[in-house]
Amino acid sequence: MTQFIFRRLLMAVPVLFGITVLVFSILHLIPGNPAQILLFGSSPTPQQIANLDKQLGLTGSIFSQYWNYLVQLLHGNLGFSYSSHQTVAAEIGSQLPYTINLALGGLVVALGIGIPVGILAGVRPGGVTDKVATGVAVLGVAIPYFWLAILLVLLFAVKLRLLPALGTGSLKALILPSIALGWGFAAIIARLLRNNLIEVYQRPYMLVARAKGLSEWRLLWQHAMRNAVGSTVTIVGLQFGYLLAGAVAIEVIFGRPGLGAFLVARIQEKDVPSIQGVVLFVAVVYLVANLLVDVAHGLLDPRIRRSWSR
Repeated sequence: MTQFIFRRLLMAVPVLFGITVLVFSILHLIPGNPAQILLFGSSPTPQQIANLDKQLGLTGSIFSQYWNYLVQLLHGNLGFSYSSHQTVAAEIGSQLPYTINLALGGLVVALGIGIPVGILAGVRPGGVTDKVATGVAVLGVAIPYFWLAILLVLLFAVKLRLLPALGTGSLKALILPSIALGWGFAAIIARLLRNNLIEVYQRPYMLVARAKGLSEWRLLWQHAMRNAVGSTVTIVGLQFGYLLAGAVAIEVIFGRPGLGAFLVARIQEKDVPSIQGVVLFVAVVYLVANLLVDVAHGLLDPRIRRSWSR
């Protein structure tokens, strides 16, 4: 298992390198002089442009700039926001708890809906429950989360006045954003789990277990779910990036603080260091989530560990 984890960590190194290159390139993809463009509209003096060049690390060759950027990252320095006059790391730290709460809320909705629906549909394929679950799953995948968010606001906040549409003051304020963020993810989990269960129930060992007189409950939890949940765990980790990306639109629609709303504000202010810091942070979190999923999948399926240990 140690060798398996070590190999996965080695594979993550070039991916992490590519992430830093892309994030570093954000500033240099701006046509012209980045400092002069970012200060456009304020009639900057040459000294102001030179100071911003120095602040953004734009002095020297492109290779020395990238090397300095890596050195700063290794020291935990994500840059300095010239719009808020704070470190980018401090700003991300202040906004991160709101985004984590929203992402966890969306994950709870996804698992709370997707797993039961997938089990009901997979145990009795072709039945009424399966058809209803399949319809719900198709709608969940087809409806964009931002459009669903607007519908939820109109129905539950404006029309019925049951839940608040804005704010973060209570648990009730988290319900609508979590449903909007997690509904499509729930549909993906339901469809995947349903298909896996149908396949598992057709395997010979399941037929033998049923012939031995095992109850349907034991068949499901001791045999079927153990073999069907592996790919579900994988998709949960892979879709974690979807939750983070979806939080950008969801936080704006529901007027919630967080990394998404923070990123939108900094884009409007052309605060490139903050944009670079948030993009890098989200990418690294997504990479770490995938690593954890791979390790969890290896723990659940010994065949994965053996294939990576050869």
